[in-house]
Amino acid sequence: MSKQSTYTAALPDADGVYHYTSEEDRIWSELYQRQMTLLADKACREYLEGVKALGLKPDKVPQLRDIDRRLNETTGFGVEGVPALIPPSRFYELLSQGKFPLATFIRRREHIDYIEEPDIFHEVFGHCPLLTNQSYANFVRRFGEKAVGLGKEYSWHLFRIFWFTVEFGLIDTPQGRRCFGAGIVSSPNETRAAMEGRDAEFRPFDLMTVLRTPYRIDIVQPIYYVIDSFAQLESIIEEDIGARIKEAKALGDFPPVFEAKAS
Repeated sequence: MSKQSTYTAALPDADGVYHYTSEEDRIWSELYQRQMTLLADKACREYLEGVKALGLKPDKVPQLRDIDRRLNETTGFGVEGVPALIPPSRFYELLSQGKFPLATFIRRREHIDYIEEPDIFHEVFGHCPLLTNQSYANFVRRFGEKAVGLGKEYSWHLFRIFWFTVEFGLIDTPQGRRCFGAGIVSSPNETRAAMEGRDAEFRPFDLMTVLRTPYRIDIVQPIYYVIDSFAQLESIIEEDIGARIKEAKALGDFPPVFEAKAS
């Protein structure tokens, strides 16, 4: 959220409209159609319903103002256009205000399969559909409020909750385990790893365990945590998160199940 971006944020005109090129629309279309086909029997019902509620289509990059309006109509959440990478303090502040930071550029074709920094496909296709679910939207807002209240000292451990839910969460459903995390639903490699892979480890979501689990952002995830419901997330975030983080720090991290990133 804070390192130098290799992309430049798209800017709106005086009417708030972002103008994307035909090539950028084609990239969105390819990404959208590929993932919707893959997710048909892998994403949770709430996510797929959210795609419909937002009116996402394969033909054009969606407009920020349309996403903002539809989210406001469903759960009272919204979005705000930002550069690709913003400081954690600003990220948490926006979430606490019920606004999801939305990068407005779309990846170039050479990055179509993977981009480390968030683009509009990851933000809108990955994050926004579930923000039409009230329990989930409440959780994200309260996460931001807790982060703002606790401050920088708690930020590193706190983000692990976000990482293993909002970014890479799975949920048990009557139809079986399904994905909902934005990092999974917006990536074909992560979708297959989380839903078809045999090498990943799946753990029931437990707050203390999550707070002690390190992760890497640049690999397919080796560990996924599975919630029972989105109402469970609302309950988790109402715990004394500060006290739990202090406890997790005292206990120490679990040994990582991945190799350290080369410096």
